[in-house]
Amino acid sequence: MERNMEQMNRKRKGMITIFAFAAVCALLIFVLLWSVNEGSIELSASQLVKGLFIEYDDDVATVYDLRFPRIIISLLVGAALAVSGVLLQSVLKNPLTDPGIIGISGGASFTAVILTALLPRLFFLLPLAAFLGGLLAFFLVYSLSWKGGLSPLRIVLVGVAVSTMFSGLSSAINSMSGGNQSSVASIVNGSITMKTWDDVNIVLYYLPIFLVFALLVSGVCNLMALDDKTAQGIGLNVSRWRIAISLIAVVLASVSTAVAGVVSFVGLIVPHIARILVGNNHKVLIPFTILLGALIFLTADTIGRILAAPYEISASIVMAVAGGPFFIALLRGRGNYGS
Repeated sequence: MERNMEQMNRKRKGMITIFAFAAVCALLIFVLLWSVNEGSIELSASQLVKGLFIEYDDDVATVYDLRFPRIIISLLVGAALAVSGVLLQSVLKNPLTDPGIIGISGGASFTAVILTALLPRLFFLLPLAAFLGGLLAFFLVYSLSWKGGLSPLRIVLVGVAVSTMFSGLSSAINSMSGGNQSSVASIVNGSITMKTWDDVNIVLYYLPIFLVFALLVSGVCNLMALDDKTAQGIGLNVSRWRIAISLIAVVLASVSTAVAGVVSFVGLIVPHIARILVGNNHKVLIPFTILLGALIFLTADTIGRILAAPYEISASIVMAVAGGPFFIALLRGRGNYGS
């Protein structure tokens, strides 16, 4: 009887998971078409396909150059930030962790702004500079939060302080440059309005590769959820894997920040929604998070384009407005965080 109940529960969970994947894929296609057509030029699906693959079309070419770069960046950045949040929550055992909240995005933004403002000719080194800044911020948060162990509350508080410090420094550099360097301002303000195919190339060189790495370590993430002593007892080198998985998360968050600026709450909101829908198994959770992160960030960018048309509200602001109440609710619902 109990075995039959377990089998029924597994089948039910499996059906829910399949439905969740199908629903997110369908919504992603819908929002993708919506985003392509949102603006002064509207295209039918047949016109779009014909203009892209069969014969030249002026309207399709205009949409291709102006809208496609930001759509691709939105998809990849949303997926990368969401997966970065999943990985950090796994290795730090903290459900409140997010690359924006704990300062990784702030550190990456700071070094990216310095390189862009002072050495613009070295634009091709932007991902490396952002990674070093994100790594520095992660090291600061990890070391300053350690007090005979890691407390979720300390990680959040120290992370907020580090993030605020780096954000202030980035804003100061932007102000000293007169705020007239659009590339610097876009990093500080989290805007993807004027992104080009050069920016797309940056994210394409790094994010897909490290998203694959994230998928490959999904089984280890399941083991990292265990107590450290238990994980070590079954042969897992916890310290080594914690560093490796953290590096993947830092690269995903830093490269995303170098292109899209500081975007908070994507790495916090998406993993929690994903866990509600598909559970805690990272072999399912991470691929679902990739799709859901892409969907949510692209939706935020598209909504920002139409709310105050002909002006735009950046996707980072839309996520901040939506993520703030979610974070407060999560804090209130978690109870005791430790000292």
